[in-house]
Amino acid sequence: MARTPNTERGPRGQRGQRDGDRPRGQREGAPREREENEFVDKLVHINRVAKVVKGGRRFAFAALVVVGDAKGRVGFGTGKAREVPEAIRKATEQAKRNMIRVALREGRTLHHDANGRFGAGRVVLRSAPAGTGIIAGGPMRAVFETMGVQDVVAKCIGTSNPHNMIKATFAALENVYSPRLIAAKRGKKVGEIISRRDGETAAAARE
Repeated sequence: MARTPNTERGPRGQRGQRDGDRPRGQREGAPREREENEFVDKLVHINRVAKVVKGGRRFAFAALVVVGDAKGRVGFGTGKAREVPEAIRKATEQAKRNMIRVALREGRTLHHDANGRFGAGRVVLRSAPAGTGIIAGGPMRAVFETMGVQDVVAKCIGTSNPHNMIKATFAALENVYSPRLIAAKRGKKVGEIISRRDGETAAAARE
């Protein structure tokens, strides 16, 4: 009896691809692409260093990258490699692993003023009314843009090192709390915390 040939198998017993099937790599990579599109990354600084060896100089690159989802989550990372793209890739992966969540007021600014310090760098972050925009230096501006802040006033004092500026900014952002969290800690209602904050703001404006 004649045997019906199996059209699903290719040469050497390999199973062929039927119509309508997608490659396995594409099926596994689709969620990863959606996850990568969720974040916004910005390259803050690239530093090139040279090592003198017998045959000449060997160059290496160090990248500083900030990653955020534009909804209150943000992180930074550093990466070193012989090539720039590889250094940026390492920094981006580290930034995604070290992300923090910051409470935003009305989804556009900080709930209150905050101070941060790292090394010789000191930063001052202030909440701002709608329409103010992002008033901040280069490295700090990258943090606020990726985090989703639309109105903020920031000032860096004491250093121009981008690494120290970023770390001081994150130290300040870790001290930003929402009224709901403060009310839960003190056992009060959110309205009491907000009314007190508005009263202090009005008093400062009169002064």
